[in-house]
Amino acid sequence: MEATQAQLISLLDGKKQFTIPIYQRTYSWHQKQCYQLFQDILKVGSDKSELTHFIGSIVYFKPGTSPVTSVPELLVIDGQQRLTTVSLLLLALTHFLKDNKEVTLEDETWEEVQETYIVNKHRKDDTKYKLLLTKKDKDTLKNLIDEVKNDESASQRVLDNYNFFRQQITASNVQQLYHGIKKLQIVDVILERGKDDPQLIFESLNSTGVDLTQADLIRNYILMGQTLDKQNELYLKYWYPMEKNFGEKIHLLAWFIRDYLTMQENAIPKIDEVYEKYKKFISNKKAFDSIDETIKSLNRYGDFYVRIALHKESDPLLKSKFKEISKLRIDTSYPLLLAVYGDYEDEVITKEEFVSILDTIISYVFRRAICGIPTNSLNKTFATFYKRLKRETYVESFQANLLLLGSYRRIPNDVEFEKALKVKDVYNFRTRNYLLESLENYKRKELVNAENYTIEHILPQNENVPLAWQQELGENFKEIKAKYLHTLGNLTLTRYNSELSDKSFSIKMDLEGGFKMSPLFLNDSVRNKTIWNETSIEERAKVLAERAVKVWKIPALSQEVLDMYREPETVNEENSYTIDDYEYLNGDMLTLYKI
Repeated sequence: MEATQAQLISLLDGKKQFTIPIYQRTYSWHQKQCYQLFQDILKVGSDKSELTHFIGSIVYFKPGTSPVTSVPELLVIDGQQRLTTVSLLLLALTHFLKDNKEVTLEDETWEEVQETYIVNKHRKDDTKYKLLLTKKDKDTLKNLIDEVKNDESASQRVLDNYNFFRQQITASNVQQLYHGIKKLQIVDVILERGKDDPQLIFESLNSTGVDLTQADLIRNYILMGQTLDKQNELYLKYWYPMEKNFGEKIHLLAWFIRDYLTMQENAIPKIDEVYEKYKKFISNKKAFDSIDETIKSLNRYGDFYVRIALHKESDPLLKSKFKEISKLRIDTSYPLLLAVYGDYEDEVITKEEFVSILDTIISYVFRRAICGIPTNSLNKTFATFYKRLKRETYVESFQANLLLLGSYRRIPNDVEFEKALKVKDVYNFRTRNYLLESLENYKRKELVNAENYTIEHILPQNENVPLAWQQELGENFKEIKAKYLHTLGNLTLTRYNSELSDKSFSIKMDLEGGFKMSPLFLNDSVRNKTIWNETSIEERAKVLAERAVKVWKIPALSQEVLDMYREPETVNEENSYTIDDYEYLNGDMLTLYKI
């Protein structure tokens, strides 16, 4: 590595081309940053002393040997934002001089400035341009230089900043501006391919103040140091399609890689440590034979991730199950689901077996939520679960290992689940719509969307219990209301919530749009009642709870089968406790213990 202090314009002088790698982010400077640079340049330009203005480093690879007639290509590792901004400023300056021929510099024409710092003279192809940007920035800058009109697909940031500089340049400041540009200083860092590690240098230069995401750093780590052709190949074939697949949810790319690492390592990295953990995973495990296999694996599982988490699955049944998982916010299961999806894709398991596993995960999480079991341990449970599966008895081993989870990781049995459902405050439960919708749609061909309905309290919420309801409930009406108001037995779906309101049960029953006319299953157990009291609510709760056991069913395996998968108790990471696993230690109390 060679590092020297130099004038920026001396770096641009001569036959050469600075190329921005295709994987780097596009030009991102805002007008505020351009304004500050412009003011700094004017200030230093007006100073008659030898004062200079330092703007940072430009890091690039030394060009290889090439014919004398060719244009040396310099691959930029760091400094593209500064290089691009100053190039836009120089271009705006030359265009100003071209349009205002009465204004001149002291000893240079606009053509000389452009041919020294912006273009390589006598070149017709892309080697004409001293700075070759990436993606849509590339064509936008080329069109500005060639004075060709840009269309709607142009890079707005490049256009905006060029236009900003054009507006700022005047006859009274152009000489001062050019003098200031000549006084811009950089650290000129030249790397030698095969000897210098560009990633280490990049990290040291960008250790503060740069808003690169964990995914950005990983992308650079994979591609940096490859030849330009190899970078283009890997980026266009694997990384760019993955980014495009995430679309507007590109911020989830780092979270996907976190889940990918969890799947690979059976341990959950912190989101701000994903980059460091990924580097260790690649270097320590020697997981892949080539850089192609490394990025190909990320691309493969990234595709699975968007099918699962972003609902881009093409199979309708699988898509509905993934949406169900999203409704329940079971994102802690993604590392496990990525691995299982890989086996499904490789035809290790069938679609029916995959659906069975998804149903079991949904039942496991939902039953625990209804029973109020804290979710602290779920991420660790799912992170280590895949390694227990046996390929020859895939689904059975999945079911058995889930059923064998004990204590704070257990799956509630039917009795515990039914009991909790009958007494739980369902109305203030986060997934109440999902609960009622699922109960309604069980074995139903024409599915109901709960979002098209409102939740109706059969015994109304009105703080002052109407006289008709006092008579309906009996002398203990206050206690009955307090106990049952928000429970499953007293809740249903309707499109006539405002009409039903706090009317008496008989009116709610017979009113147009009332319970007798409702086509919903949820109201079958209402319209067969002649009175709505404590007994009626308990009876309906029992009916719905029994149905829930069928909706969110758990596998039934014999003790003999379970014993085949039971492991002897040993003290290891999987059956040892941590503060995060303690069932009743959560919220502020958990935070207190971690201080």
